[in-house]
Amino acid sequence: MKTKIVLLITLLSALGGYSQKKWTLKECVNYALENNITIKQNKLNVKLAEKDVDIAKGNFLPDLNGSSRGNFSSGLSQDRNGILQNTQNFNSSFSLSSGGTIFNGFRNINSKKQAVLGVKGNELDLAKIENDISLNVVNTYLNVLFAKENLAVAVVQAEISKKQIARAKAQFDAGAIPKGDLLNVQSTASNDAQNVVLQENTLNLALLRLAQLLQISSDNFDVEKINIDSPSLSLLYNSSNAVYEKALTNRPEIERAKLNVENSLISLQLAKGAYLPTLTYSLGVSSSFFHQFNNLIRPNDYFLRQINDRISYSAGLSLNIPIFNRFQTKNRVAKSVINKEISEIALESQKLQLQQEIEKSYLDAKAAAKTYEAANISLEAQNEAFKNAQVSYDYGSMTQFDFDQVRNRLVNAEGAMIRAKYDYVFKTKVLKFYFGESILD
Repeated sequence: MKTKIVLLITLLSALGGYSQKKWTLKECVNYALENNITIKQNKLNVKLAEKDVDIAKGNFLPDLNGSSRGNFSSGLSQDRNGILQNTQNFNSSFSLSSGGTIFNGFRNINSKKQAVLGVKGNELDLAKIENDISLNVVNTYLNVLFAKENLAVAVVQAEISKKQIARAKAQFDAGAIPKGDLLNVQSTASNDAQNVVLQENTLNLALLRLAQLLQISSDNFDVEKINIDSPSLSLLYNSSNAVYEKALTNRPEIERAKLNVENSLISLQLAKGAYLPTLTYSLGVSSSFFHQFNNLIRPNDYFLRQINDRISYSAGLSLNIPIFNRFQTKNRVAKSVINKEISEIALESQKLQLQQEIEKSYLDAKAAAKTYEAANISLEAQNEAFKNAQVSYDYGSMTQFDFDQVRNRLVNAEGAMIRAKYDYVFKTKVLKFYFGESILD
């Protein structure tokens, strides 16, 4: 008996541990930011840009190269005494060389600045993608909650219809209502049952879209309900311009456009650097070794002694002054000026696009607030109408058809209310998104 009790407790514990996990909004957003493939790709782009900075820094350092050469020859040649005879000779040389740039028209400095801007630019691109994905996850998450509330309303209505069937059947059996009224109740119940199936499918599709957005399996996937109180009808911000002014300071796409203007200025300086002379230096050390295999008169010197005796050093400066290069520099400078103007226009275009998006979002939020207010009023009125209709129907002073019409209007009002609530919540979150505030609360 004790064994059975232990097994039962173990089974219940296992079932409890296996209970389905429900994802919160914050978990969904964080998971997307950590695992989204596009985000991972852009994080790698940031790392590549950081390596470009390291490469640019390396241009300030001298290089160091070593070389060695060996040569064997056999034939008629002079020996050490100047007598021609068949000899076998081995020659080798060794050298170390180094060189670097002293001045090259500030191109190394500007290349490093451009590489640093490249890192910042990729980080801003990554931030924009993260923002867009976060907003998309929030929207899809709210769609799931919207579908859940619609399903809950449909289930309640289906349960009411089932109860009305039993009541109508009893009235029909008692001769209080004609068969047509009973059939109407049964038809309404059937439609409500179909609506439950439809809302279940809508919910499943919403969960599938969210799972696909997170790039996870949709099997047993579900989300935690958020307690969304009745949202305030007063907008968070006084005007769209207030949101726009704030967005100019925090939106990554604006910072990216500004960075492109700065980058174009550096590109212009790089192009102009080709007008200036280039000064480089070089350093070197070398030595050699010679061995004659059939030298019987005079022995060959030892290897280390020859290397030490023949060592030589060199140092040099090289000045390159550009005089004429087929107008290449002139045209590159002209192109850089044009690219600078293009980036400046792109910045203004980005600002204009942002302003238009915020103005539209602000108007959408205002319209959603009015729709939500109207839906509230309509739902209150339909609730009162349904209460009165329920009393009239119970006393037999209202037909089944008329009662169903009132109930359908209540169902429609409840659906409109749910739709208006989530629409308004999301559109206010969009304004918070542009304002730079958290959209996860």
